[in-house]
Amino acid sequence: MAVSRRLFVTAAATLVASSGTSLALASSAPAAAPVGSAAADEPWYRIPVSPDDTPEELVRKASRVRPTERQIAWQALERTAFLHFGVNTFTGLEWGTGDEDPDVFQPAGLDTDQWARALRDGGFKLAILTVKHHDGFVLYPSRYSDHTVASSSWRGGQGDVLRSFADSMRRHGIKVGVYVSPADENQYLHGVYANGSARSEHAIPTPVAGDDRTGGPAFRLPATDYGAHMLNQLYEVLTEYGPVDEVWFDGAQGRIPPDKVEKYDWDSWYTLIRSLAPDATVAVSGPDVRWVGNEGGLARENEWSVVPVQDKDNGRTDFALSYDAPDMGGRNALVAAQPVADHLQWWPAEADVSIRDGWFYHADQQPKSVQQLTDIYFGSVGRNAVLLLNVPPDQEGRLPAADVTRLREFRERIDRELPEDLARGARVKASPGTVTVDLGRAREVDRIRLAEDIRHGQQVEGFVVEADLAGTWTRVAEAGTIGAGRILLLAAPVRARRWRVRVTRSRRTAHLARFELYRSRT
Repeated sequence: MAVSRRLFVTAAATLVASSGTSLALASSAPAAAPVGSAAADEPWYRIPVSPDDTPEELVRKASRVRPTERQIAWQALERTAFLHFGVNTFTGLEWGTGDEDPDVFQPAGLDTDQWARALRDGGFKLAILTVKHHDGFVLYPSRYSDHTVASSSWRGGQGDVLRSFADSMRRHGIKVGVYVSPADENQYLHGVYANGSARSEHAIPTPVAGDDRTGGPAFRLPATDYGAHMLNQLYEVLTEYGPVDEVWFDGAQGRIPPDKVEKYDWDSWYTLIRSLAPDATVAVSGPDVRWVGNEGGLARENEWSVVPVQDKDNGRTDFALSYDAPDMGGRNALVAAQPVADHLQWWPAEADVSIRDGWFYHADQQPKSVQQLTDIYFGSVGRNAVLLLNVPPDQEGRLPAADVTRLREFRERIDRELPEDLARGARVKASPGTVTVDLGRAREVDRIRLAEDIRHGQQVEGFVVEADLAGTWTRVAEAGTIGAGRILLLAAPVRARRWRVRVTRSRRTAHLARFELYRSRT
């Protein structure tokens, strides 16, 4: 049976092995009902769990969890970029104080088109700008703060980094993401952040003196004083700068006395984002995407997208297990999380790391080597995660030349690691629990790429890849999970004509979307 590169066929044939393992080739048919479907037996992106669920019931529920369309689109990005830029770029700090003189912000050579070209040439499909970091300095002229670019003499107080960033990214075919830090040292100094105010209903957007806005959607949402401040800034960002594809939060608190903790209004923030940017992914303190648990850019050896979660702090989606647990969604993890878990949820991992040691630019630091970045790629994208690589602009407002070169070298290296799918157009045969490809002649292979069709959930718990060597099927690689993507690196090339992947354990019928074979050119 001849199939395309992604193994899509016109009709999926379910293959049930005698062991109970099953596998199906992916079809173009839809796999899941929309989230919120009234059909009780249809899978959703989160399913409630109970302390009374048996281990078997937990696995059954996990097998029914399906991603939303926005999550499917996000996982297909593979490589995304972060741009940490703000007053810290000029003060040399990693975490600002909130009382900086805005006039310190002077990126005289700001060139966001240069950012976009470098990221595009590096193979990145989405970029996230630190619109506001923990210091509270805002990279656009907000109506709700004086700690912004408008208070700097840069460009006569008329500068707007967010506007320039968004326009440049779209012009070069890159999706736009924004990071708006929940923490805000400046608003703490002004008595707004962590002031102990109770939640009450607020009109969003809140009118201000000289407000030039007319029309537009309006909301009434519960929030603290600072929660309303965040809602107003989110409203500005999401209504005045074009489509936003990702909104990125973390859970940071300001460096404030422990009895002054701000309880964030996550439910209201999520509601506003879903209303104004319904296609935007909300990460990583959000319902769509989770933090992988480290800042080294590495996912777990077996990374699950279906994980146990608990609902906390005004509707925030939070980990049921520790954020750095070695197993986040395997059978043992589902049981271990049961006492505190509220749901099993499609909550895929984002692996963040900076190209330099710091998140903001420091002149005495240099970018990671191509080999380091390549290892990170295979440890993130190759393990069912999306890579988020930070590339910080310098004090001129440009990406450093060394970083630009490294991004291009990184993309070229990955192109050499995975140059041509040797299985494309090959003859494919499906039998119980197995997919076999015949390359037509013996070819050397040292990279293997697989993916499940995640519209059917994540099901594979174990698999092996075998090559037909002198008439004997010989195991050349094995692993546990696949998910949206798994890349296996062979220690040495293996030469064979026929190759097969055999699922040895799965929760439900596993639908394979990719089985690709490569010979690297490094």
